[in-house]
Amino acid sequence: MDAAGSDVEDECERYAEQCQSGFITTQGGKLLCSKIIHLIHNNNVKSQVTKVLNECELRMYKSVAFPAIGTGQAKQSPAKIADDMLDAIEEFASTRSVKHLKKVKIVIFQTYMLRDFYKSMKRREDKDSSTTDSWMSMFKSLFWRKSQPTEKKKLVTLEKKVDLATFQICGESQKNVDEAESWITNLILKEQFENSISDELIENFDESQIDALADLQRRKHVTIQLENKLSPPRIKISGVSRDVCFVSVEVQKMIQKVKDTEEERSKAELVYNLVEWRYPVGNDRFVAFDKLTNMQLEDAKIAKKARLTVKINKKNYKVNLNTLQANDDQGNTINIQRVPKNEGKL
Repeated sequence: MDAAGSDVEDECERYAEQCQSGFITTQGGKLLCSKIIHLIHNNNVKSQVTKVLNECELRMYKSVAFPAIGTGQAKQSPAKIADDMLDAIEEFASTRSVKHLKKVKIVIFQTYMLRDFYKSMKRREDKDSSTTDSWMSMFKSLFWRKSQPTEKKKLVTLEKKVDLATFQICGESQKNVDEAESWITNLILKEQFENSISDELIENFDESQIDALADLQRRKHVTIQLENKLSPPRIKISGVSRDVCFVSVEVQKMIQKVKDTEEERSKAELVYNLVEWRYPVGNDRFVAFDKLTNMQLEDAKIAKKARLTVKINKKNYKVNLNTLQANDDQGNTINIQRVPKNEGKL
C-alpha cells in the first residue's frame, strides 16, 4: 500500500463501506499497473482467486498478478495455498470460455516458497497434457521458459547379446534322451525370469546410460532389450532370476537419476526466471552464471550459508554470500551481483 501511494489509500477508504463481493477495485496509483483489486481477508483462498479471475474477465483485463495470498500475516501453509490458487486457475480456464484474460502471474517474494508452487505445477503438468496445456500456458512462462525443440537425438541401440550353450545328450534309448532333454529344459526355465520396465524417461537415455546397460549385460547372466519405439519406451530384462532382479534395480536407479536431472534443470529454469546471479567479465560489464550455478547460489542464500565455491572461467572462487564478493585461490577478489527479476512489474 505504501508503494501505491496515498491516493490509493484514500480510494480504499471511500469504497470500503460499498464492498459487497469480498473485494474493491482502485486505480493503480504509483504501481506499474492500471488497477488494483484489494481482497477482504478470507481463509478460502481458492474462492478469492476465482472471484478475481471472473472480475478480470468481466472487465476485459488482459493480465493479472497475484501474490501468494494468505502466506503472510495469515500464516497459511504455502503448499496448501499453491494448490488452492492453481486449482482456481485451472478450473477458471477449463470450465468457461476465456476471451480476454490471457496471462496470470503469481509473484513469489519469499523464495523458499518456490518449491511448493513448483511441485504443485509439476503434478498438474504430469497429468494428461491434452487437458492442461490450454490453461498452463496462461501462467507457466512465469516459472520456466517453454522448452525449445531439441535437436533430433541420435538413435542409441543396445547390442544384442548372443550367449549360446550347446548340450549333446547321449542315451541308451530315445526315451532316455527325451527325458534328459525335458529335465534340462525345466531346470533352465525354473531359473529363468523376465521383467519389463516402462517409463517415458527411458527415451532420454544417452550413450552413457546405454553403455551402462551394455556393461550390465556383459557382467550378468541377462539379456537386455531396449524397446524405445514403444510408447512409453520399455526395457525388457530376461535371464537368471537373481541377476534380473539386480539389473532391474540398477535400471530403476538410472531412470531416477535421469528424473532428478530433469527436475533439477526445471528448477534451475524456474529460479533463473526469478533471480539472476552475475559475475564481471570486463569494464563494468556483468554476465549471468549458468542456470545450475545460479540455482546453487540462490539455494545457498536461502539456506543462509556463509560461503559457496563456484567456477568462473574454469577457476574456483569462494563466494561470500553476505558481501557478494568472490576470492580465487590466488587471493584475487571480484564482486558479483544478485539481480531479482519482475520487480515492479505487477
